[in-house]
Amino acid sequence: MDKQAQANTLHCDLLVVGSGAGGLATAVTAARLGLKVVVAEKEAEFGGTTAWSGGWLWVPRNPLAIAAGIDEDPALPRQYLHSELGEDFDPALADAYLSHAPRMVDFFQRNSLLRFIDGNLIPDFHGHSAGAATGGRSVCAAPFDGRLLGTHIHQLKKPLDVISLWGMGIASGVELRHFLNASRSLTSFAYVTRRVLAYWRDCLLHGRGMRLVNGNALAAALGASALQDGVELRLSSPVRQLLREQDKVSGALLDTPDGPLTVHASRGVVLACGGFPHDVARKRQLLAHAPSGQEHWSAAPASNSGDGLRLGEAVGGVMGEMASPMALAPVSLVPRADGSTAHFPHLIERAKPGLIAVTANGQRFCNEADSYHDFVSALLRAIPAGQPVQAWLVADHRFVRRYGLGAVKPAPMPLGRWLRNGYLQRGNTLQELARRCGINPVALEQQVARYNQQAATGEDSDFAKGDTPYNRVQGDKDNAWPNPCMAPLQHGPYYAVKIVPGSLGSFAGLATNASAQVLDEHRQPISGLYAVGNDMHSMMGGHYPSGGITLGPAMTFGYLAAHHAAGRQPDASL
Repeated sequence: MDKQAQANTLHCDLLVVGSGAGGLATAVTAARLGLKVVVAEKEAEFGGTTAWSGGWLWVPRNPLAIAAGIDEDPALPRQYLHSELGEDFDPALADAYLSHAPRMVDFFQRNSLLRFIDGNLIPDFHGHSAGAATGGRSVCAAPFDGRLLGTHIHQLKKPLDVISLWGMGIASGVELRHFLNASRSLTSFAYVTRRVLAYWRDCLLHGRGMRLVNGNALAAALGASALQDGVELRLSSPVRQLLREQDKVSGALLDTPDGPLTVHASRGVVLACGGFPHDVARKRQLLAHAPSGQEHWSAAPASNSGDGLRLGEAVGGVMGEMASPMALAPVSLVPRADGSTAHFPHLIERAKPGLIAVTANGQRFCNEADSYHDFVSALLRAIPAGQPVQAWLVADHRFVRRYGLGAVKPAPMPLGRWLRNGYLQRGNTLQELARRCGINPVALEQQVARYNQQAATGEDSDFAKGDTPYNRVQGDKDNAWPNPCMAPLQHGPYYAVKIVPGSLGSFAGLATNASAQVLDEHRQPISGLYAVGNDMHSMMGGHYPSGGITLGPAMTFGYLAAHHAAGRQPDASL
């Protein structure tokens, strides 16, 4: 081999394609098991969708819950999955996940810089399903000191700007409540002041915030652990082709800033590219509400365009089938100053008291406090064929200044630019607001009157808002009205933000076995090829039973893929 060929060739044990939680969890695990690992990321930053996410994982019987005395019968989470997934329940994948997810959490707590905080008070989405729990099944990445990344901190994807405050991430739970109460409580005001001053100090000293939270903390902790363990991280290096020797995937051809690079990976390749939320052709094929592939807006990074799926299919992998190919979420289209548009995922404010969602006919169509996936599913059912799939979140002045609305932040942040750019619509009366939005004005006024009567009693006889533990924990426990998710809309002016169907990512992916090996058309594993995260066909089968059902499986099956590639049993302790 000549010197030029050697310079353009790299040898490793395992090549991981993508740097979100699934890919980085695989890399850290494999490195800890003694493998030489290369991570190839197409973007100039690492972290993927994970860096923009809430950072939550659904892990029943996790070590933090057990330590807190929540030691539930292992049959209960399995029963919940079976009742939620129905005919899409895959026993092999479900049992592998429920068995190894707690071990995965323990592994990273012992063998990496990643630490978790518990979500022991967070309920499953569907409280009336058999086996549902009111808590003890969730963990989240603990806040992480970005300085531990050293100079690599500037290669970490920043939090999504439209859901942060000046680019500063805000942790869910207690911290978020402080920010919402900053104008109502001296304690909260003092806390927020300290956080904001510390953030701006970090920006002056380091160019960005150093106290990382949520998914940004998860990506940072995994990235720092990978680098600490000798993983080679190659950014701006998309994979163009997988390599095969005989019947085994043995590496890949990368396009790098220094030119083409051939990576030989003796143990195989792991696809973790983030699925296809921005692949127009595949959306056109799989989404009935997006006939051109354009009528679906995802909050995932634009680079998640189906690369991993195409690479897997090119060597014989097959896509699984499911009813809902996307992890649905309502999004609003946020105009940016440069003329581009951001996609804001509405995950939090819909359950707060004093908001309703209506279609153009002025009528509610669902329980607004239900999960984001359920909300969009209901919207898709409510819109007649051939009509634009859209709705409006409607609230009064008290609500908007108390909780915000989409990208519009609560008081004391100003409303002016959102009104000027048309993102936020305002009317002194409900009928005026309706005319500005193209909503039936009489019907909207009648709907609000009916809702206000229900809010006064706390009983939503139309959609049972506030009827489940998940609804109530998403509401406001300090609400003055009987239902934590309901309050009358009665303090004008009134506001609305238009929402459209979107997603947090994709569910449909490459079919795999319980070791995350990609399967061919005969359901046989393709030697040397694995898929994790949103490149792996979701074990949830297109269902969304609880928060964290993307990141939990992404890290768990990444952990399992690494063990399989290393020839190690996943329950063997290090």
